[in-house]
Amino acid sequence: MSPPVTCPAPETPLVLSCEHATREVPAPHRSLFTGAEDILRGHRGWDPGAYDAALAFRDRFRAPLFAGEATRLLVELNRSLRHPRLWSEFSGRLAWVEKERVLRRHYHPYRARITDAIKTALASRPRVLHLSLHSLTPVLDGTRRDFEIALLFDPARPAETALCEAWADALRRRKDPPRVVFNEPYKGSDDGLTTELRAHFPPDRYLGIEIEYNQRDVAGPPAAWRRIVRRSVETLAEVLAAHPVNTSAS
Repeated sequence: MSPPVTCPAPETPLVLSCEHATREVPAPHRSLFTGAEDILRGHRGWDPGAYDAALAFRDRFRAPLFAGEATRLLVELNRSLRHPRLWSEFSGRLAWVEKERVLRRHYHPYRARITDAIKTALASRPRVLHLSLHSLTPVLDGTRRDFEIALLFDPARPAETALCEAWADALRRRKDPPRVVFNEPYKGSDDGLTTELRAHFPPDRYLGIEIEYNQRDVAGPPAAWRRIVRRSVETLAEVLAAHPVNTSAS
């Protein structure tokens, strides 16, 4: 059992999101991806394993889960509207009026639902923990990602730092522990959904954490992958159980 920590506070609800849950292309835009089937199946098209992990957290904590319904190559839900990779080389060819339709159908409602869930939770609870689930390719541009779990957070927000330190400590105490890293290969303060939400909610009330699983493990022996997910779920429960926590945001 991980030692008690000062945050998150008692009765912290949990909100889950999985921006890259699928590689599906909505019917109106399938012609954009003709011949790109291999790309859609790969790590650029979606985050394999992330949605399965999100379901495990949802089932354990009975928390609301929001998942993207289209490939990230149509519109990147984890990027701001100003980000140069909001659109891919496929969707970037769309006329602006069609891009606006994509934003109205997929981007704005997704972010609004998550924001509303956080606001609803904060109306009756002191804090909300938002866990955004992802996976990453084990090798990118010749660089190996030699870890099982990465926790991404903003080091300038003490509550996020304390939670991730306690969570990593709990994981490392397990037999045959996964290798856990902080803010690698991306910074938790980089452009993304949690970063935008931090601008709307104070640091003592909103904790935005991204967890990245290694797709090497997703594609490996199923029992080993399930063990990594199970341990991450169980250890988060241990950390939250340091207080009499009610993790339901409903």
